[in-house]
Amino acid sequence: MRSKRINVKGVSFSVKLIFIAVIFIFTAIFYITKLANIQLVNRSEYTSSVQRTYSRTVTIQAQRGEIFDRNGKALVTNIYTYNLNFDYGSLSKNSEVSNEVILNVVKALYVTGNTDKRTESLFPLLGTYPNLIYDDNLMSQESYETKFNRVLKDLGFNKDKDGNPIENTAEMLSNKLVEKYSLDAVDDNGNPLYTNEEITEIMRVRFDMAINQFSSVQPYLFAKDIDLTLITAMKESELRGINFTEEVTRKYEYPGYASHILGVVGPIHAEELEYYSEKGYKMNAIVGVSGCEKAFEEYLHGTDGTMVIEEDENGNIISKRISKEPVSGNDVWLTIDIDMQVAAEDGLKENIEYIVDKAKSKEGELDGEDAKVGALTAISTTGEIYAIASYPSFDLTTYYEDYAALSEDETKPLYNRALRGLYQPGSTFKVGVALAALEEGIITPRTTITDKGRYTFYDPNGPRCWIYLQKGRTHGTINVIGAIQESCNYFFYDIGRQLTIGKMNKYCLEYGLGEKTGIELYEETGILAGPAYRDEKGLGEWYPGDTLQAAIGQSDNLFTPLQISSYIATIVGGGTRYSTHLLGSVRKFYTNEIIYEYEPTVLGQVNMSETNYKTIMNAMKSVTENGSASRVFSSYPIAMGGKTGTAQVSKTKSDNAIFTAFAPFDNPEIISTCIIEQGNTGTDAGFTVKDVFDCYFGIGAYASN
Repeated sequence: MRSKRINVKGVSFSVKLIFIAVIFIFTAIFYITKLANIQLVNRSEYTSSVQRTYSRTVTIQAQRGEIFDRNGKALVTNIYTYNLNFDYGSLSKNSEVSNEVILNVVKALYVTGNTDKRTESLFPLLGTYPNLIYDDNLMSQESYETKFNRVLKDLGFNKDKDGNPIENTAEMLSNKLVEKYSLDAVDDNGNPLYTNEEITEIMRVRFDMAINQFSSVQPYLFAKDIDLTLITAMKESELRGINFTEEVTRKYEYPGYASHILGVVGPIHAEELEYYSEKGYKMNAIVGVSGCEKAFEEYLHGTDGTMVIEEDENGNIISKRISKEPVSGNDVWLTIDIDMQVAAEDGLKENIEYIVDKAKSKEGELDGEDAKVGALTAISTTGEIYAIASYPSFDLTTYYEDYAALSEDETKPLYNRALRGLYQPGSTFKVGVALAALEEGIITPRTTITDKGRYTFYDPNGPRCWIYLQKGRTHGTINVIGAIQESCNYFFYDIGRQLTIGKMNKYCLEYGLGEKTGIELYEETGILAGPAYRDEKGLGEWYPGDTLQAAIGQSDNLFTPLQISSYIATIVGGGTRYSTHLLGSVRKFYTNEIIYEYEPTVLGQVNMSETNYKTIMNAMKSVTENGSASRVFSSYPIAMGGKTGTAQVSKTKSDNAIFTAFAPFDNPEIISTCIIEQGNTGTDAGFTVKDVFDCYFGIGAYASN
């Protein structure tokens, strides 16, 4: 059948074409109207159906600088691990949904064998808090109780209507958590959504989140150092509300050595939060907590970066963008020589064992069989610290795990005796007294004094020289070199009396005794005996007889091993007292480019004539060649000097053993002091100093190093 045609003003149209055109026009009008309706009239309704995206910002942890010894040997380095975190921004605010996420993550830990990687939770400890009392005074303390009380307060109970604390049981707290997080929810059939075990697990996580202030700015660390099996399982599950972060942790290259020096890192303590916040640290930042990690935090800690992550509503990552690049911290090179440090720590252990074994072979008691602990310091004449050893020590690798046991150990391994232990210097003090008497013109190198056994200037029953007390004889007529060599108490009673406590202490302060040495770590100041100290502490009057005891290093005199080393270094170095220090240089991460180098700092000056200097040096040399330390050093290949000391502790303990020495004799480079509590005799303390000198000079077992 042929299509009918219409002719309009000479133009012929097919009816079929007209029909198609009409249909096209109506269709176009329909879609244009629909589009206008969507774009203009119902735009908000339409856009609400578009899939939403979410952005969150995560921290890119800056690499912490590493720590090296003076020769570039690595002491503390970085290792990289992965942690699993809950993310507040992407975790559903619907309790049932987020509870399901928590349960899935907990189950994944069990399935993949990562349960031991879970961070500490307080919830299992609730049984230890049968009565939960809110206490405002605890809020200023950094403790579990503080955090615990904050959560109780936030949950809205703990006080009665008058604001007084009331008793709250663990059961009441559990009920609050059940209510807050819908843990009593049921399904459509009225069956509980969670088993009792699941409720406990969810409570544990929820409570720990609250304890750690889980928020948009504070992710919740759930598991540390997880393995790839867990990471893979979690990524395949596509759970929303979790993420993984890379963490840099510290590795100690010499486990068990230099622990008191290096220190540890950890979370910011509450009392330091304001300080670090002002410096731009996040509240969950890891900082140096002790030792060099804390002392040199400003160099080691880099600047964290940030990354913006965009996700869809299903948790799929759409894009990642670094908004701030992290800046690595700098490396710190210490003045410590790790080989000398190891020699010192091993030497202390072996020396104490030797003293105890020797004492057991003797008849009687208080010969050193009770020796257990000791310390050693080794420095240069300009204050560089080569070694700081305190025995017993501990392993930084397992510090946090071992902390409870270490704290209860009666030998106090956490206590740094080299910097905090206060000891009577004994006869090592006589070196300074002799120099003061020489400089004041009370004696000359040729002056002699006759030891009469008992010093009776003030009292017929005055103090006795040690040789008279032990052997019933005297040192006879003796000069200053002989008095130092033989450690004659009678000689020093007499010159101490003539010197007076005022002049004696004037020189001692110049030596740095009773003064801090300047080291970057915490150190005790020490006590310089005298009227000023007695008055300050309200200990009564200072008598002339006290001056006699002070002159031989007793009375109230108490100093640290580092102070004694610094005092001797000041004298043998020619009179200039330098600040002791551990910082050698600061270098750019991985490049070794020096950006800061420590310059020796002078703290004071002791005036001494060349004659008096040589007299003191020769006296100390005679101690090691012919005197009390000759048993250890008489055949030593390096010319040196030293002084032994023995200090009485009590009638029920062996005496403390003290030895200080320097070498080489003509140009001192190293000064070392060893103190062994209950070591009995100062000579035996010399064995550990010898170990350190051997290492420094490459002698004996260290010859090939």
